[in-house]
Amino acid sequence: MIHFEKFVLPNGLRVIVHTDKYTSLAAISIIYDVGSRDENPDKTGFAHLFEHLMFGGSINIPKYDEPLERAGGINNAYTTTDLTNYYLSLPVQNLEIGFWLESDRMFQLAFSEKSLETQRNVVTEEFRQTHLNQPYGDAWMLLRPLAYKVHPYRWPTIGKEISHIQNAVMEDVKAFYNTFYNPANAVMAVAGNVKVDEVQSLAEKWFSSIKNNGENKRNLPDEPKQTEPRFLEIERDVPANVLYKAWKMHKRTHPDYHSVDLLSDILGNGKSSRLYRRLVMEKGIFTDIDCFITGNFDPGLFVITGRPSKGIKIKEAEKTLMDEIDIIQNEVPDDIELQKVKNKLEARLTLSKVNVLNKAINLAFGEILGDAELINSEIDKYNAVSTYKIRDVARRIIQPEQCSTLYYLAKNKQ
Repeated sequence: MIHFEKFVLPNGLRVIVHTDKYTSLAAISIIYDVGSRDENPDKTGFAHLFEHLMFGGSINIPKYDEPLERAGGINNAYTTTDLTNYYLSLPVQNLEIGFWLESDRMFQLAFSEKSLETQRNVVTEEFRQTHLNQPYGDAWMLLRPLAYKVHPYRWPTIGKEISHIQNAVMEDVKAFYNTFYNPANAVMAVAGNVKVDEVQSLAEKWFSSIKNNGENKRNLPDEPKQTEPRFLEIERDVPANVLYKAWKMHKRTHPDYHSVDLLSDILGNGKSSRLYRRLVMEKGIFTDIDCFITGNFDPGLFVITGRPSKGIKIKEAEKTLMDEIDIIQNEVPDDIELQKVKNKLEARLTLSKVNVLNKAINLAFGEILGDAELINSEIDKYNAVSTYKIRDVARRIIQPEQCSTLYYLAKNKQ
C-alpha cells in the first residue's frame, strides 16, 4: 500500500506527496494534461516538440540541466497521445532545487528563435530516423489513420507530417504553451524522504504565484463506431512481410479495460504466450508475433502484429491467426493460463512501487487519469478478472467489423 496525501494550490496545481523514509532521494514528476490528441490537425507534433523545448532554458534559468547535475540529480521526459511527463530525482537535501527548476519553466520558458530552430531540427531529424528511414517505421503512420477517421489518435505522437514541425512558428508555439502549460493543467507528485508540510511550503513558495490561465476544456470529437472491416496493403523495401491487425477497444477507465489487457497478455505477451507457442514454436507459421493494447485515455486499440515465416503467404498466416482467435472466443481459458499472466503483471506492478521515481510518476499518472489511488487499486482490478470474462471480452472486442488490417509487404516477396 502506497500512502499519500493531496492538496491543491489556489492556482489549480494538484500536488501529491508520498513519504518514503527508507531512501535518501526525492523524486518529482510533473504531468501536464496535454498530448498529441490535443493538437490542431494542421499543426501536429507540438506536444512532442515541447518535450524538447522545455529543456531549452526558462526565463531565469538559461540551462536547465546544469544546476540539476550540480545538485546530483537526473531528469528526463516523455510524451504520449494523452499526456506529457517531466520527471527528476535528486538527493533529498537538494529538493528545493527541483522546485525552483520546475516552477521557472512552468512560469515562463525563455522562448527564442534560436532555441525553436534548434529543437525543430532535432525533432525533424528524429521524425526521419524513426518514421521515415527505418524499416517498418511508417507502419503506425499508416495504421492509425486506417483505424481512426475523426479522433486525433489518427496521427502518431511525433506528428502527422514532418512539415508541421518544420513550419512551426513562434506565435503557434507560444499559444500552445499558454494553453496547456499552466498549473491548472498539471499534477505534481513528490516522493521520497520528505514531509507533507515541507512539500506544501515549497510548493506555495515556488508555484503559488504562477498565473492560472484557465483549465483546459477538452472537447475532442468522438470516433464513430466502425461498422465494416478496413484494409490497406503497401509495399516497402523491407526484409520481410508483416501483418498488423487492430481492433477498437475501451478507454483506459472503462470497467473492461483490465480484462482486455489480460487477454492481450494471454495471446501474445512473450514466448510463453498462446500465439507464440502455437504459431511460432509449434506450427512455424510466424517467426515472431505480439499482442498488446495501446492503453489510451480515450478508446484505444487491441493490436496483433506478426511476421510470417519464409514461404508462408500473408493471407495464409492471417487465417491461421484468426483460427486461434476463434478458439479463445469459444473456449474459456484454464485458470492456470490466466493466473500465469496475472502473476507476471502483479510482479511488474509491485516492482513499480519500489523505486521512488516510479512511485512519483505512477501517482501523478493516476491523478491525471482520475485518481491517484489507482496506484493501490489497479492490481485488485486485474485479480478480479475471471476466465469467463476473458472469453467474453474476446468475443466483444475481436470482431471483423471493428478491425483495421495492414499488409506491410516486402517488395517482390509474397
